[in-house]
Amino acid sequence: MNKAITVSVLVKGDINKIWRSFITPADIQEWLHASDDWSCPHAENNLTVGGQFLSRMAAKDGSVSFDLIGTYTAVEEHKLIAYTLEDGRTVEVIFTETEDGVEVTETFEMEHENSEEMQRGGWQAILDNFKKHVEQV
Repeated sequence: MNKAITVSVLVKGDINKIWRSFITPADIQEWLHASDDWSCPHAENNLTVGGQFLSRMAAKDGSVSFDLIGTYTAVEEHKLIAYTLEDGRTVEVIFTETEDGVEVTETFEMEHENSEEMQRGGWQAILDNFKKHVEQV
């Protein structure tokens, strides 16, 4: 098992809206990028245990793109999403309702190509973009 990293963000809003924004392909395309020079031009999502998702990640200058693909292993509406990425790493996303909003916590297994700091920063930036998207819509 690879080392796990956890990132989180507190999102102001209703759990229904936050959940929908996390799983709806049109919304995913708006927030799934770690920096402003990247985008997610295509997203598919079959949020059922055994279902798959595909999110195309692309540099806005067209220089590189890749598909992020995973298979869901657990889904509890408004509470938990767990999946295994195509390379075998696991990810768990927990939604916790608080008085101030919903804390979204992601724990993911590290890959071996990039530093822990870079991976933590990238995943945190994506969650921060998710928060911005939900709170401005």
